[in-house]
Amino acid sequence: MGIKQSMKDGAIKNNAVINITNLRLRTFIGFNPEEQEKLQDIIINVEIHYPANKFCLEDRVENALNYKDITKQIIHHVEQGRFLLLEKLVADVLALCCEHEWVTYAKVKIDKPHALRFADSVSLSLENHK
Repeated sequence: MGIKQSMKDGAIKNNAVINITNLRLRTFIGFNPEEQEKLQDIIINVEIHYPANKFCLEDRVENALNYKDITKQIIHHVEQGRFLLLEKLVADVLALCCEHEWVTYAKVKIDKPHALRFADSVSLSLENHK
């Protein structure tokens, strides 16, 4: 988690940025018959911003956003789900990232490796500004 600080009106403002990088999961994704019959690899990258208050910076766990809980929710949703469109999967993961009231911005990018014959992967990104 990174912390950015700036001075504004004499008060320190902090923006915490959580990055979950290359979360590799398997799910049913696609609308072609062969895609609906076998699990496929996907790679998820998430960026979540929230204000880090002074208690968080003083090492108080109850005042920080719990990225482990968010990751567990993502894993459960992806691995238990079936998706026709990459857009739907990305939108669902983004919604999970934005559930907590503290989140001010979130971005999700999901790669579907080997989706095209001559490409490493196809990816889609969505973001939400609160």
